[in-house]
Amino acid sequence: MITAISFVLILLSFVAIGLASGRKATGKRKDYYLASSSVAPWLAGLSAVATNNSGYMFIGVIGFTYQTGLAAIWLMFGWIVGDFIGSSFIHRRLRQATARTGEASFAAVIARWYGEKFGVWQKIAAVIMVIFLIAYAAAQISAGGKALEGVLGINPWTGAVMVATMVLIYSIVGGIRASIWTDGAQSITMMAAMTLLLIAAFAGVGGVSGAMELWRAIPGFLNPFPDDLLFPGALGMALFIVGWLFAGFSVVGQPHVMVRFMALDDDRNMGRARAWYYGYFTIFYLLATGVGMLSRLYLPDLADIDPELALPMMATELLPPVLVGLILAGIFAATMSTADSLVLSCSAAFTHDLAPKRLETAFMLKAATAASILIALGLALSGNQSVFSLVILAWSTLASAFAPLLALYALRRRVSEPAAIFMLVLGVSVALFWRFGLGWHESIYEGLPGILVPLVLGWFLSQRREPANAPSPAAAGGGPAE
Repeated sequence: MITAISFVLILLSFVAIGLASGRKATGKRKDYYLASSSVAPWLAGLSAVATNNSGYMFIGVIGFTYQTGLAAIWLMFGWIVGDFIGSSFIHRRLRQATARTGEASFAAVIARWYGEKFGVWQKIAAVIMVIFLIAYAAAQISAGGKALEGVLGINPWTGAVMVATMVLIYSIVGGIRASIWTDGAQSITMMAAMTLLLIAAFAGVGGVSGAMELWRAIPGFLNPFPDDLLFPGALGMALFIVGWLFAGFSVVGQPHVMVRFMALDDDRNMGRARAWYYGYFTIFYLLATGVGMLSRLYLPDLADIDPELALPMMATELLPPVLVGLILAGIFAATMSTADSLVLSCSAAFTHDLAPKRLETAFMLKAATAASILIALGLALSGNQSVFSLVILAWSTLASAFAPLLALYALRRRVSEPAAIFMLVLGVSVALFWRFGLGWHESIYEGLPGILVPLVLGWFLSQRREPANAPSPAAAGGGPAE
């Protein structure tokens, strides 16, 4: 009962923050999808990292680390370093292009990057976004259901409906601003929950030395590299690490994360936003990996049930009820902070990229958001994919679709629309074939070939560099900023 009360109170505070953001809402498309490009650097950074550190981090990564052991550290290293590399030359130029084009959706900004409109490319991109962002959102909703099941023994359908309902309420009221404001509070809750659980877990096994002794007793658990690499020796290890570098670089192809940087108040503040982002990200990922490894000591037989229930079950075993409520709220915060971003990106794709005529009214913007949430909830209630595998599939496909073209644009290369379409289709096809045709995704992340192949070919298909004087918003064909 105490667990449920503390959990509900924390969740209600998130909803209250989201509803409070509605006071600043103007009802215009750029305010609904980009918060009128007025977000402070610290809030943009925390919002982006909360969106990135989703239910995948609380449920998926911990479950993966439970099974893999120390070798999971390369996922963390590769993800953060690859993410940093991408942000070093793409984020600021995407923010500049957002201001230059006056567009409010991720696909529309890319489609008008150099002035002309890539209409066919934009439609194809929007279809891919809707399919995989909704699948991704379904994974987040599913993660919320698993958290309730693990802690309170409640049917996971109940948790899924709770996540979807709360996201629906504040997303409709405040749009992306509600999502960003709640992300700030959710990031604090997520960090507190993970820190608390790590300290309690280490204390329960006699500290770091006690944990090391117990880990050594598990065959292969402290091996620095997994045993099932595609190629033996140094080649296999190098490909394994580089694969996760590309997983981190894939952030630039995620509309729901990149829109946070698009909403930043000034592109000159990008460095400050990135400092908040990577400072939090590094600390949180270390905590999650440590908790995942410790969960193997407390729940040695969980592999026969579901490793993705490791965190909520360990919290129940180690902490008093009021703090279990905090852990559960942290998991829900992670799922909600990503789910709301995903459905808003889907909504933008429906209203700005797919509709025959751009839909501008507040009612249509909110109706598209509600439809996206309902579709994602339906998929979450009907599917049985693990959170980790579903997120990686959506993540790699979106990255393969958008990261190559976005990288070329940021490097000041110009690409024709037929070449852009070819790169998009090729990237998605290569990533999906790598996973489903060859089955090599468990050894080498499918985003590596999915990004690299179209990026290399796109470089040879690209034309001259961007002129020194960037086109004005009018020349770019975009509407005026609202």
